[in-house]
Amino acid sequence: MSHDSTASLLRSRDGGHGKVTNIELFFDLVFVYAVTQLSHTLLHHLDAGGALRVLLLFLSVWWVWIFTGWITNWLDPERIAVRMMLLVLTFAGLLLSTSLPEAFAEHGMLFAGAYVAMQVGRSAFMMWALRKSPRAAQLNFVRITSWFCVSGVLWLMGGAHEASRFAWWIAALAIEYMGPAAYFYVPGIGRSSTREWDVEASHLAERCSLFVIIALGESMVVTGSSFAESARDAQSVLAFAMAFLGSVAMWWIYFDLGAERSSRAFTASSDPGRTARLAYTYLHLLIVAGIVVTAVGDELALTHPDGQGIAATAVLIGGPAMYLLGCALFKMVVNHTNFPFSHLAGLILLAALIFLAGQLSNLWLSAATTLVLVIAAAWETLSLRKVRASLHAAEH
Repeated sequence: MSHDSTASLLRSRDGGHGKVTNIELFFDLVFVYAVTQLSHTLLHHLDAGGALRVLLLFLSVWWVWIFTGWITNWLDPERIAVRMMLLVLTFAGLLLSTSLPEAFAEHGMLFAGAYVAMQVGRSAFMMWALRKSPRAAQLNFVRITSWFCVSGVLWLMGGAHEASRFAWWIAALAIEYMGPAAYFYVPGIGRSSTREWDVEASHLAERCSLFVIIALGESMVVTGSSFAESARDAQSVLAFAMAFLGSVAMWWIYFDLGAERSSRAFTASSDPGRTARLAYTYLHLLIVAGIVVTAVGDELALTHPDGQGIAATAVLIGGPAMYLLGCALFKMVVNHTNFPFSHLAGLILLAALIFLAGQLSNLWLSAATTLVLVIAAAWETLSLRKVRASLHAAEH
């Protein structure tokens, strides 16, 4: 997206690192609550239907957050108008988060209304903010707002009709997720170009890494709360330790080298808009989803250590698998490398655990998946020693 000197609400692009501001972090606090709501909803509806509904809700929560991340990549949050817009979005996001557990019941219209208000309202604000900018930038958000208006009708229809709500909402979500892939094509004004999506790479990379931290922090809150209410026996202590070690391993896999290395590659990209669309907009949702599902598995291991079952197995193995797959694809796309062998080995080991799950309780299956994550983290760290050295050398 092009910038104009008269467009005072836009960030200045002076070649420096785009700062993540305090108001952006304040906005993110709402999504700590949203992630907690999603994990608790999945835990209490651990069946195929419940998983599909939580998946739809998760995809919508991620979509409203990542699009706000894109907007604040261009707008200057230190401007009063932008700050007020973010505060309104924060309030709407809080309403949306409170409605998540009952979104498919009595709070459907509250969820749909808050969601549509955030998506359409934010995009309309961006159109106003770009009123003095080059026409290409204005048309970009005319297209985006048009797509959100179309999907918004379906969201509201779903909110009003409980019996067919899932169908309306999945159609709305499909439209929204196709938008970036279709370059927000609108008849009569054409489509956008990734070259026009002039993102500040370091800022968007930091925003997404902070959302990963949010998800990891929420998993620790869930684990800590469950452990505080559990009996202090050997099983609960082991489950608590495994949950913490698993969180450490997930942090290590993403942040040890991956986040910084990918941020530098993103910054050096010849088409940062294209990288932002695939690696940070689409692929990061797999990473965050993996953390959320893993947190549910950790709570199952704490509260039902001797339990077994297909649903528990799906959560305990599926969460780490989604996380490893998401991290692997993210690193491969941004760094233009092969699929990380350490992550592939981890996925193979997790697949092998499916055949052993019938002989393992929730506690020991959780311990096994944690061991796989630790192996993947250690393997990658040891195999990328030269990359680490080159990154450190570049800093000095």
